[in-house]
Amino acid sequence: MVQPSAVRRVAATAKSGTGADLALLGVDNTVRRMPLAEQIKDRLLQAILEGRIKPESRLIELQISRQFGTSQAPVREALRGLEALGVVEISPFRGARVRRPSTEEILEGYAVRSELESLGARLAVTFITPADLDELAGYIDQMKAAANAKDGHAVAVADARFHSRIIEIGGNSTLGRVWRTLEPFSRTLITLVMPGSDPMWTASLHEPILAALRAGDGDLASEALRHHFADAERLAARVWSEATGATAGASTIPVVAKP
Repeated sequence: MVQPSAVRRVAATAKSGTGADLALLGVDNTVRRMPLAEQIKDRLLQAILEGRIKPESRLIELQISRQFGTSQAPVREALRGLEALGVVEISPFRGARVRRPSTEEILEGYAVRSELESLGARLAVTFITPADLDELAGYIDQMKAAANAKDGHAVAVADARFHSRIIEIGGNSTLGRVWRTLEPFSRTLITLVMPGSDPMWTASLHEPILAALRAGDGDLASEALRHHFADAERLAARVWSEATGATAGASTIPVVAKP
């Protein structure tokens, strides 16, 4: 139990404006700033993954802080978090810029995702419910509807939700954490390669996975995921050179909604 005398000493210290008071305020400020930095990081990451902020785009601290109505400190922290994810590179005197992952990085990420999601599908078979199957079928329907509308971005969003949901159903939190570290690379591939692919073909790739999950066959579901990623890798290899030769887009960031 905190003694009243200790409370009075803390109050007296705060009133006097000593160094101890400044240290206490520093801790409090950090606690308050961390959630804001995380929100800014998440908003920027979402914009990058959705292609609203293009590879090679500059991320200017002052501009971002004005958009979010904050100081530059949480923005700087958010950019460091994105750098740790491998999404942003920060150079002295040049600032932060969205990385364009190399072909090797992205294809290596797909190879790892293939193994992780094969395990995820095998685990999901044990726990999956009819409602889960209907939800996954709904994502495939969304992909097809978006493909008919020639909306490649909407196809990519439904695609990501389909795969994420299978991992969630599997119920292995460690697998989920590892899988999420690869999402920036896989979503970057979708953003860059989707313009050169057939959206309806992309949607159809998911049907064998759903069929295997409906059958309750873990081995078949695992194999369906491996075939899925093998087909996706072949597509990436075919269109990557054309995609990377396209203009990167805007040189600075667009407006991002406040958290």
